[in-house]
This record gives sequence, C-alpha cells and structure tokens, in this order.
Amino acid sequence: MADTINTAVPEAQVSRRNEKVGMVVSTKMQKTIVVEIEMRKAHPKYMRVMKSNKKFYAHDELNSARVGDVVRIREARPLSKLKRWSLEEIVRRSSLSQLDEKDSVAEAK
Repeated sequence: MADTINTAVPEAQVSRRNEKVGMVVSTKMQKTIVVEIEMRKAHPKYMRVMKSNKKFYAHDELNSARVGDVVRIREARPLSKLKRWSLEEIVRRSSLSQLDEKDSVAEAK
C-alpha cells in the first residue's frame, strides 16, 4: 500500500509583510516616491484623537505614481539607505495629475 501525503499549497498565500496606504508627496527621485501616511491615535491621558504624519520612501519601478495619488505600499527588503518599501498599487489617481496629462497632450498637438 502506497503512502500518499497531501501537500496542498494554498493558492493565495498570506503575506506577512506590512502594508500602508498614503499619499504621494514627492516623485523627484528616479524610481523612488515619498509617501506620507497620516496616523490617528488617541492621547493616553486625555483621549483626544491626535494626528501625526510619517514619510516613507518607496520603490516605484515604472515611475507610474504622481504627486497627489493615493497608493498602497508594501514592506520590502532594504533597497537603499532609506528605502524599505515598494509600490503595490495606485488606489486613486490625483485630479491634479489628470489635468497635467490633458495640458501636455494639448501642447503636443
């Protein structure tokens, strides 16, 4: 009798890497974007909700993100001194970037 071991691999493996959603504030570097995350946390004593911002440097291979876009970034291995995140997806395009596209198309004609 042959022993068969069922080693089914789940189709969608659960990633243990951290993800954050924030707004792109700078795209001036090559293949790098700066994403600002707004965190809301209750004050330990006064229970007032306080906002704090933190900037993360993320790798954008195709230079597809623009200033004002809302993006999802995922934790990655260290890519440089400050870069430890990579662009996962663009959640929402900025209305400002759409206006810039229309202007550049009009100027090209």
